[in-house]
Amino acid sequence: MKIKIINKSKHDLPNYETIASAGMDIRAHIDAPITLGSLERVIVKTGLFIELPIGYEAQVRPRSGLAAKHGITMLNSPGTIDADYRGEIGVIVVNLSKDPFVINDGERIAQLVIAKHERAEWEAVEVLSETTRGAGGFGSTGVK
Repeated sequence: MKIKIINKSKHDLPNYETIASAGMDIRAHIDAPITLGSLERVIVKTGLFIELPIGYEAQVRPRSGLAAKHGITMLNSPGTIDADYRGEIGVIVVNLSKDPFVINDGERIAQLVIAKHERAEWEAVEVLSETTRGAGGFGSTGVK
């Protein structure tokens, strides 16, 4: 699949790190390092603008290494980029650790997953079909 992209950063285009990777790493495009204190959040620009085909979305997801090693993740994860959005991709980064974290220009801050999606059409009804689970919510299926 080919996707149109404008890259206003000086960094390489997002790419898959391995043949089996679902996500492509995206990098920070910033003029100066950003120090993110504990529980602070910031939108980090990427310099990337994309044009997706209708029926597809780009999901912006956290990088597991940043989360596990530094407590750095994303709010609204995954973030959704719709096919009709033409603005710059930004990543809402949050520091959940107690230590400050420095984001440098070119740092891999998130990953981008391209996914096909369906459009739903609602059918208003008075009753839903029965299931074993029923209305059981969080934790209702147990832990094992």
